[in-house]
Amino acid sequence: MLTNIEHIGIAVKNRHDAESLYAKLLDRLPYKQEAVASEKVITSFFKINDTKIELLQATEEDSAIAKFIEKRGEGIHHIAFETDDIEAEIMRLVKDGFELLKGFPKQGADNKMVAFLHPKSTSGVLVELCMEIKKQN
Repeated sequence: MLTNIEHIGIAVKNRHDAESLYAKLLDRLPYKQEAVASEKVITSFFKINDTKIELLQATEEDSAIAKFIEKRGEGIHHIAFETDDIEAEIMRLVKDGFELLKGFPKQGADNKMVAFLHPKSTSGVLVELCMEIKKQN
């Protein structure tokens, strides 16, 4: 079950400029910056109550974010929904006719396992599913 809008991802050309802009807009500094090598991005996160804004800057010209910006310009890239069981949620959504970009969850930013639904099955919106990675004792 989806439990919450976890974050909104925004593709930016220059993370430092975007951080400055969003710091003014939201009247707060980002709480975290993180590189995600597998996605060829560096991210910055802002938090407002329980919702996060994720700024994504490409680190390589062939990354999905670089291609997105080249095609559409800067702007909203995806909306992420939180779930307590990402594998069960993937199975439910596939059964209901949604198409995954890749058939398995992988580690993403901010200590999350993530999977993406193809925009052609979600009215043109890239949807991310994310689940907190539990710490082992």
